[in-house]
Amino acid sequence: MPTPNPEWAGSDFQEPPRTPGGVALCGACRAAGACRLGVDKERLGDDGVAWFELACPRSQEGGPNVAHGGWTAAVMDECLGHLPLLNRVLSVTAELTVSFVKPVPVERPVQVRAWVERREGSRWYIAGEMTLLPSGAVLARASGIWVTRDPGHFARHEAWLADQ
Repeated sequence: MPTPNPEWAGSDFQEPPRTPGGVALCGACRAAGACRLGVDKERLGDDGVAWFELACPRSQEGGPNVAHGGWTAAVMDECLGHLPLLNRVLSVTAELTVSFVKPVPVERPVQVRAWVERREGSRWYIAGEMTLLPSGAVLARASGIWVTRDPGHFARHEAWLADQ
């Protein structure tokens, strides 16, 4: 079965559609017209650090007034993974480690900051932190490896999947 969004999986770099807050939308969020994780704004600073403003939607509540841990992990994957994209490089997550420091409150403003620790060939070693606004209390930390996505990435996946 071919990918449902062939234009997103194109062979050349394509600037993804963005919200008024500059948030790059993945294939599923493109259909919704907004980031389903609640990311409202993203920007790349002159120092190479990426900044994201968001709030956990009530629909992602895991416990009373706190985000589901899966939401927190997904947001850290999304935000850290947007750092190469903000540098006009398509990548895929190879590894992600999340430390849950404090419960993330739903419908409260939080910020994620992401930075490159180092690059080795096609590998981006990225770290980040989620904080509560306006206090700056740390809610989560993450680090991982993103690999530059080559043009054949999704075609190889479709071929592999067809053999399963």
